[in-house]
Amino acid sequence: MLDIPQPRPRRSPRPRLKVSDEARFFKGWLQRPLIMGAVSPSSRSLGRAMAAYVPDPSAFDETSRVLELGPGTGVVTQCLVDRGVPESALVLVEYSREFCVLLKARFPKAHVIQGDAYDAAVTLGPWLDGCRLEAVVSSLPLFTKPDGKREQVVGGSLKEMRPGAPFIQFSYALTLPVKPERIEAQLQTSPWVKRNLPPARVLVYRAA
Repeated sequence: MLDIPQPRPRRSPRPRLKVSDEARFFKGWLQRPLIMGAVSPSSRSLGRAMAAYVPDPSAFDETSRVLELGPGTGVVTQCLVDRGVPESALVLVEYSREFCVLLKARFPKAHVIQGDAYDAAVTLGPWLDGCRLEAVVSSLPLFTKPDGKREQVVGGSLKEMRPGAPFIQFSYALTLPVKPERIEAQLQTSPWVKRNLPPARVLVYRAA
């Protein structure tokens, strides 16, 4: 009796590994350390702490907008949505093309803009014209920029908002990235968020 070789079973294609947000972020930091600032995304604990300072979204109207500077992979963005901010009210300014693609997929109703958040006044003119800016939420690495540039970002944003509206920034440092008296602002600070790595606190600037 002849031994007839049996066909070898076909192997199913190997599943492609999903690249984690941490890996994306670390890759971006290796390529652009002075732009990224951090080596990993903010934690959800920090994101929730930042989102808590956004005014009550139930009082928003169709012209309301929340501007997020440097959203990265969208950790804080998701916390804003969980807070109740309508996705369509979000304007996200991100430098990384890869992160912009990711943000558009995760938040299809948000306005995602690829650009330099430090020059947001130039980039955002048509996006915010006729709108009411309720808050600015920033994950920018301010300490990578000179004092004047930091003051321009925070102080310039406050001038676009009504008095009392918050510019929300997180920081790992003990020193302040922008001294409030330099931009005629008041400052509120949160307790340290120890579940973030490294621990961070939330700084909230408001026009005096």
